[in-house]
Amino acid sequence: MATRLLRTSIRLVLCTAPALVLLGCGLFHRPSELECMERAMYFESHRSSRDGMVAVGTVVMNRVNSGQFPNTVCGVVGQRNQFAPGVMSKRMDSRSLPRVREAARAVLRGERHPFVGNAMFFHTAGHRFPYDNMHYTLVTGGNAFYEKRRSELVTQPVPPPPVDGLTGW
Repeated sequence: MATRLLRTSIRLVLCTAPALVLLGCGLFHRPSELECMERAMYFESHRSSRDGMVAVGTVVMNRVNSGQFPNTVCGVVGQRNQFAPGVMSKRMDSRSLPRVREAARAVLRGERHPFVGNAMFFHTAGHRFPYDNMHYTLVTGGNAFYEKRRSELVTQPVPPPPVDGLTGW
């Protein structure tokens, strides 16, 4: 009885320390869809405009609905080598979170950037690639958004001029 009580007491002490959650305290945190969307927006466009964040969120939702990627926000955002390194593990600066959270909630409620269309990909604006299957739909928030198409169906092979201010702020 005393040994059991001692083990329970030690476990209680350890489980109160957030950094020690992984010691088997049963408190492992699984991120919500909102948290995953916030992380994608934060690490891919947090220094940009609301348009940039909503555009990133639109790509995430396009992937969720595509059948080609995982069918959850967290599955898409956590997919290996698809988003910024550390997207699911790095610390976010709390000063940016209110704006990021508002944009993430809006996208999860159904808001989409009107120019992203069916794009499921983006890269840093200014980078150029030699592929002939990239149909660009939008440049905003420091990113160029594009659809992959058969080369004969590409009508916008270069990124258009940047657009901002369509979704607010």
